[in-house]
Amino acid sequence: MTDVAVLPLKPDPLAQARKIGPSVGAVADEIEATQEIPEPVVTALHESRLFRMLLPRSVGGDQVEPWTYLRAVEEVARHDGSVGWNVFVSNSSALIAPFIPIDSARAIYGDPRGLVSWGPPNQHRAIATAGGYRVTGEWHFSSGRRQASWIGVHCQVIEPDGSLRLNRFGRPTVRTLLMPKEQTTAIHDWHTLGMRGTASEGYSVRDVFVPEAFSGTREDPTLRRDRGPLYAFTMQGLYAVGVAGVALGIARAMLEAFVALAAEKAPRYQGRLADNPAVQSDFARHEAALGASRAYLVEVLEEAWESADDVEPLEARQRARVRLACSHAIQNALDVADRVFKATGTSAIFLGTPFERRFRDIHTLSQQIQSRDAHFEAAGRVLLKGDPDGTFMG
Repeated sequence: MTDVAVLPLKPDPLAQARKIGPSVGAVADEIEATQEIPEPVVTALHESRLFRMLLPRSVGGDQVEPWTYLRAVEEVARHDGSVGWNVFVSNSSALIAPFIPIDSARAIYGDPRGLVSWGPPNQHRAIATAGGYRVTGEWHFSSGRRQASWIGVHCQVIEPDGSLRLNRFGRPTVRTLLMPKEQTTAIHDWHTLGMRGTASEGYSVRDVFVPEAFSGTREDPTLRRDRGPLYAFTMQGLYAVGVAGVALGIARAMLEAFVALAAEKAPRYQGRLADNPAVQSDFARHEAALGASRAYLVEVLEEAWESADDVEPLEARQRARVRLACSHAIQNALDVADRVFKATGTSAIFLGTPFERRFRDIHTLSQQIQSRDAHFEAAGRVLLKGDPDGTFMG
C-alpha cells in the first residue's frame, strides 16, 4: 500500500470563536467590573489560537485570510465587545513579527501564551546606541496589556549625532521597540464610558535598553520577512478590519437582543413590538445593513487578496477600497446600534440590560482612530485622484 501524506487540518477560527463564545458571554459582567479576563476563559482563548490568527506560520501562527479573521473577531465581540477588541489588538500587534528577526519573533511567540501589547506613537523618542536603543517615556491605550507578556513602544529615533532617523520616503521613521512586560510600569488610567474590560491602560518606561534584534519598523511592507498575500496588506488596513469585526459583532448582539425583547414587550398604548409593521420594517433594514456591510467588506478583502504581491504592498487603490469597506461597516454598525437602542425605549437604559453596555462599548469604539469619518475623505481622494504624493498608507 502506498503511503499518503496527511496534511494538517486548516484552522477554523470561526468555529473556535463559536465554541468559546458562550463562555466569554457568561463572564462578561465580571470582565467589565474587574478589567480582567478570568480563568479558565483566558486559557481557552489561548488554546483556541484566536490570538494567533495573523501571526506568521514561520513562528507558530495560523496566518489566516483577513475575511476569516474578520468573522472570528465579530463572533467573539458578539458575546463581549471588550474580549473581541483584545483579540483584534493581540492579532494586530502580532503583525510586527514579519518585521523583526525570526529568532526574536520565536523568543516572544515560542511561549504558547506569548502576546504583545502597545500604545500608539507619541512625542517620545528613542536614542540609538551601540547594539540597540535606550528609551524613556510613557504610552497609553495599551489594550490587552494585562494578558500580554511583551510590551512595545513606537517612537522616532535620534541618531548618536543628534539627527532624526529618516525612512526611505524621507520622513521620520517610527520604530517599534519590544521589551518584556516586567521592564514597564502600569499606569491604571482606563476609566472610560465603555470597553472597560479591555483594560487599555497606560505604561511607563525608564531608561530601558532594547537590543536591535527586538526592534523593527511597520511602516514599509517591503521590509517584511514573511511573504504571502496577508502581509501585503498594510498594518493600518488590518487594524481597520479588526475594528470593523468588533463593531459588527456588537451591533449584531444588540439586534439579536432586540428580537427577544420585541417578542415580549408591548409599549404603553401599543401592541407587541414584534407585531408592529414599522418595527418589522426597521428590523429588516437593520438586518440587511449589517449583512450587506459584511458582504461588501469580505468581497473587497478577497479581491485585494487575489491581487496581492509577494514583495510589494497592496497598491493605493486597493488599500483605499479596504479602508472604505471597513469604514462603511463601522459606520453602519454604529447606526444600527443607535437605532436599536432607540427602539427599545426604557428597556435599554438600566444597568445590566442586554443593550446598555453594548451601547457604551460601540460608542467608545466610535471614538477610536479607525472610526474617523475622515477615512471616507481619504479613500475617496485616492479612488478619484490616485495617490500622487504617496501619503495614503491605508
